[in-house]
Amino acid sequence: MDDLPPIVLAGITGLISGLLLSIPVGPINVTILNEGARKGFKWAAMIGLGATVMEVIYCFIAFTGFASFFTRGYIKAVMELASFVFMLFLGIKFVLAKSVVAPVHLSDAADRIEERIETRFHPTSAFMTGLVRVLGNVGVLVFWVVLAANFISREWVTPDWSGKLACVAGVACSVGLWFLGLSYVVSRGHGKFKEATLLKMERISGVGLLALAFVHGATIVWQMARHRM
Repeated sequence: MDDLPPIVLAGITGLISGLLLSIPVGPINVTILNEGARKGFKWAAMIGLGATVMEVIYCFIAFTGFASFFTRGYIKAVMELASFVFMLFLGIKFVLAKSVVAPVHLSDAADRIEERIETRFHPTSAFMTGLVRVLGNVGVLVFWVVLAANFISREWVTPDWSGKLACVAGVACSVGLWFLGLSYVVSRGHGKFKEATLLKMERISGVGLLALAFVHGATIVWQMARHRM
């Protein structure tokens, strides 16, 4: 990985992280599953497109507005530990999932914000349905703030515009392709997408997040040991 050009490494980081965070069953996946079975591929794909646009906006905000703040001195060390705990928590939650319910619950306040946003915009088109569902899910922004700080502190994404944009572009590609593929499979399956299949996908995503968490944790331990030497 160290031999890769920084812009390529940033793009791959965006591709992998975007895919891992798209697979777990959340509001958009559930909406695509329901609407794709009833209204077909085009409608489901437009929901996915709207969701992708808002996901990319949140990702861009995280990289440009917050990440650089978390890479300073002791704040950087705290964020490295927090991102390890965060990925470990998500991975365990997805691996141990027993049903395809909503994603990570942040708080009742976050739920109220999501409800108010949906009521305020009251989307009627497929595109706006996807966009507003992600807009109201403040957890998406929180996820990307934590991950963006981690990626930059790990030097997987360079703290310049080329690195950040390459990572965001990777996220856009993986998220968009995931929703597009899911829309196609659901529309062709005519509502026969089994819950067991959804749980399996969520657990696979959890395994991927656990792998990243352990790699990150090992890196932290190695850095601590090196500084003591």
